[in-house]
Amino acid sequence: MNWIGLLGRFLMSAIFIQAGIGKAMAPAATMAYFAKDGLPIVGAAYALSLAVEIGGGVLLLIGYRVRLVALVLAAWCVATAMVAHYHPESREQMINFMKNLCMAGGFLQIVAFGAGRLSLGRQ
Repeated sequence: MNWIGLLGRFLMSAIFIQAGIGKAMAPAATMAYFAKDGLPIVGAAYALSLAVEIGGGVLLLIGYRVRLVALVLAAWCVATAMVAHYHPESREQMINFMKNLCMAGGFLQIVAFGAGRLSLGRQ
């Protein structure tokens, strides 16, 4: 059973680490996308997205301060769902919207129950 928590954290962190690395590899395109979504202070939003996605993803993966990290990632999922994916006229965007809400629910489970025994926090 201990491996299940680790596997869950691996699967949940993978999307954030991969997305963050993708943003880091294409800063101009990422900031243009943020501007298209109407985000103010695009440079700050870019830096925040790298910190949350790469930093949060890695911390979640290794299980360090996981309840706090999971709470931040849950809030991030809801915020990005509302900013980037809430477009009721687009079925594809609404699927992404619901995916983000689903991930937020999974992170709240980690907030409630911890990372499991195979983590740096050993909660």
